[in-house]
Amino acid sequence: METESILLRRWQESDAEALFKYASDPEVGPRAGWPPHKSVKESLEIIRNVFNSESMWAVIWKESGEAIGCVGYLSASASNLKIADDQAEVGYWIARPYWGKGICTEALRLVIDYCFNEKGFTMLWGDYFPSNPASGRVMEKCGFVDTGKETLCPNLEVGSDCPVRVMQLKPKRQ
Repeated sequence: METESILLRRWQESDAEALFKYASDPEVGPRAGWPPHKSVKESLEIIRNVFNSESMWAVIWKESGEAIGCVGYLSASASNLKIADDQAEVGYWIARPYWGKGICTEALRLVIDYCFNEKGFTMLWGDYFPSNPASGRVMEKCGFVDTGKETLCPNLEVGSDCPVRVMQLKPKRQ
């Protein structure tokens, strides 16, 4: 999956240094519910044990060929939210030097298309910390609507005691 500026591909072990470079930034992980990475070794373990999934992609900046973020979806059994089996929760993060450039929106649009047209999900969900309104704006630009609900995500490593805003996207009728 790709656009003019980004490519989504499976994570590779060779991405560990780039992942550490950006995931060690204390402004990045906590906004998405995880602690900053402490070493390249830890980043490699995350690639092997968390990102090694058919539902997670590295966001590759075509200009440099470097992994600059992650986008994907969680099935109902892995979701932070209580959702039906034919639904999924989306998630994403992007490296700070690339904030404000529309890259997360581009990447999320690709995943939305995949989730509805390839996987056949009937609804997509997302959530964000109110302290990170930019994440909510990414979802809004992609058509998500605010449900007006907040919930806790107890399985997050960072922020499990902070409520998240819940967003929802229904597929467009053909």
